[in-house]
Amino acid sequence: MGVTVTVGEQDAYLARVGRAGMLLLPMITGIGEQVRAWADELAGEGITALAWDPFKGRSTDNTSRQELSGLLRQMDDDTALAEQSALLDYLVDELGCSKVGVIGWCLGGRFAFLLGARDQRVANVVAFHPTVPSDRPPHHTYDAIAEAAAITAPVLVSYPSADTAVPNSDFETLQTVLQARTAGATFTQYFPGADHGFSDKSRHDKDVNADAFRLAWPQALAFMKATVA
Repeated sequence: MGVTVTVGEQDAYLARVGRAGMLLLPMITGIGEQVRAWADELAGEGITALAWDPFKGRSTDNTSRQELSGLLRQMDDDTALAEQSALLDYLVDELGCSKVGVIGWCLGGRFAFLLGARDQRVANVVAFHPTVPSDRPPHHTYDAIAEAAAITAPVLVSYPSADTAVPNSDFETLQTVLQARTAGATFTQYFPGADHGFSDKSRHDKDVNADAFRLAWPQALAFMKATVA
């Protein structure tokens, strides 16, 4: 079971075990029960997990998705990236992690690409159904698809074909960008019929989503262990 830690002026959820580390960037649920469970699971696999809190104490544990979506539309890319960078500093400098990676879901998947493009300390990038539409909403200052070209770490991206937030054509562009890199392997998971956010257990009432996550997660765990352990 992890604990809440204060890093500078932000709180984060920490499940600490050793010198392999992962930074977790949540989906619209915020740092809710499922994200904390993933952090605890990573710790059980020997990976120290530190989860960013995008909504400052608010999550689906205590706030409606509609309210959280409103907070997301107010989020500033540079502020969020600065917070995430500070958490990477904490993993390396304070916790002594020798290798650190980043995993994100939906909005967090987008930030995983942006952070991985900016910080060469990142040993892997894992992005589950990243919210990276080419038709960017106003709060998306940066083009995550274009910036993914600068990632030098291995990348695993998991995409559902029925993603209404990111058209298949945008995913194809993302694949092209990732596979054109001169450094960093690209692992792609593609799930026909699965929905955006299929990792979210609230969407597992549909078998196609539950089945997609059941296949995707063990491979992501193996990828993380191979790149940071």
